[in-house]
Amino acid sequence: MENLFGILLLAIAGYLFWQQRRQTELAQAFIHQRCQQMGLQLLNTARGAHQWRDAQGRWYWHTLYWFEFSADGIDAYQGHLVMRGFRPASWHIPPHRMPE
Repeated sequence: MENLFGILLLAIAGYLFWQQRRQTELAQAFIHQRCQQMGLQLLNTARGAHQWRDAQGRWYWHTLYWFEFSADGIDAYQGHLVMRGFRPASWHIPPHRMPE
C-alpha cells in the first residue's frame, strides 16, 4: 500500500511539473506576442511566485511572470503578466518611450 501511495504522489508531482512548464511556455509566447504588437524589444522573462490571492483579495491560483523590454535599445523597463491557468489575467506594462 505504501508503494502505491508513493507512486501516486510521484505521478501527481510529475503532472504538476508538466502543467507548470506548459503554462511557462504559453506565458513566454504571450509576452513575446505583446511586445511584437507594441514594437518593443523583449529582453528577458522570468517566472515569479505562485500566489493564492490577487491584489483585489480574490482567491484563485495564479502565477506572476516578470519581463524586461526596451523601446529604443538603450533603456530597459520591467513589466509583469499574471497568468490564471493557461490564460493571461492581467498585464502591467509601465510607461515607456515609444519606438520611432
